[in-house]
Amino acid sequence: MSPELLSVLVLAVVFVIATTRSVNMGALAFAAAFGVGTLVADLDADGVFAGFPGDLFVVLVGVTYLFALARANGTTDWLVHAAVRAVRGRVALIPWVMFALTGALTAIGAVSPAAVAIVAPIALSFAARYGISPLLMGAMVVHGAQAGGFSPISIYGSIVNGIVEREKLPGSEITLFLASLLANLVIAAVVFAVCGGPRLWRQGAVVETGTAAAKGDAGTDSDSGSGAGAGATGGAGTRTAPAATVTRTDAVPAAAVPLTAPVVATLVCLVALVVAVLGFDLDAGLTAITLAVVLSTVWPDDSRRAVTEIAWPTVLLICGVLTYVGVLDEMGTITWAGEGVGGIGVPLLAAVLLCYIGAIVSAFASSVGIMGALIPLAVPFLAQGEIGAVGMVAALAVSATVVDVSPFSTNGALVLAAAPDVDRERFFRQLMAYGGIVVAAVPAVVWLVMVVPGWG
Repeated sequence: MSPELLSVLVLAVVFVIATTRSVNMGALAFAAAFGVGTLVADLDADGVFAGFPGDLFVVLVGVTYLFALARANGTTDWLVHAAVRAVRGRVALIPWVMFALTGALTAIGAVSPAAVAIVAPIALSFAARYGISPLLMGAMVVHGAQAGGFSPISIYGSIVNGIVEREKLPGSEITLFLASLLANLVIAAVVFAVCGGPRLWRQGAVVETGTAAAKGDAGTDSDSGSGAGAGATGGAGTRTAPAATVTRTDAVPAAAVPLTAPVVATLVCLVALVVAVLGFDLDAGLTAITLAVVLSTVWPDDSRRAVTEIAWPTVLLICGVLTYVGVLDEMGTITWAGEGVGGIGVPLLAAVLLCYIGAIVSAFASSVGIMGALIPLAVPFLAQGEIGAVGMVAALAVSATVVDVSPFSTNGALVLAAAPDVDRERFFRQLMAYGGIVVAAVPAVVWLVMVVPGWG
């Protein structure tokens, strides 16, 4: 058995054990990285640790720490209620607002994980308060980031267009951008329809009329949001407003969330995070943890509560798996798989397999790195003229980035870590299942739509 095939089988065993024995997959992956790296790939400890995602570690810790402070001092409450006011209480619009916001950030030049790091904690805090599926909200944020991710001035767009130019392939910046935008928009619409979006539309507008003290008196919405019981009468929970309005008595109204000194300071820090990342290209993780330390120094009581909310199990999970993927990369497993597919003599079959390799590997590794490796592998059969280069590049780009909802990718990990008040193991399984569906379905669809017709 070849070392490359053995390393893939070990990864499969890690998944099986983690699923059946409820062992943290990250811990298993660290053990696998040590075993395979030293016994099979002949790597020393430095070689094994070369794949440790230090930058992602800092991003996960820094962002979850900063937003744990924001939750502790009431800043996220203030932001959530401000969002409700901005959309006139139409909760169903919020997922689309988050989609558009992350899309706009990446389209103007933000790195996708940076945009998700900024938006996801606020979006998921909103989801927790209003009973929106965290899977729906997280997917809308990630797909929004990828929708804008290939604009001509974006980071991803610039990198891919540069690779195309270097390989002397025909290219179209606008086609690449529109392909990603439309693909992610369609997927977001499907997720919205399947994960509770219609219920949110039926729920209509939210009018928050209670106070924090009202939680003990009326702990539920006066309407379930399903549209049932519209004509009910009697009792404290009776809905007397029009059918399009739901009155909540269990939430603090927007006006009751005070702008205290910690809230104002945290809002300033969040703005500073956006400016530092987008305006000065500073690292999101290092910036977030620095701002969190400043807030913690001034208000240490909030810090003591916030440190316990850093998503340490998620950090272990993601860093362990990505360290093992780094070992696979060091020993040439990823290149081995790509070259095996590239040598197939049927261009259309090779094209769809490359799309699947891009999707599967990107679910665990750098999307841009995978595109940088796969586009050159496609050059030989693109040169034959049977496959359109523009469509192939677009299909590879979409396949390699749309799967970033996986909890093992940077964006998916940020969504998992940022979700408050959720069963993290259950949410992890939801993200993994959804990521699996995307990996299974999207490459075939984009191949059929973009490659088979022969664009470019």
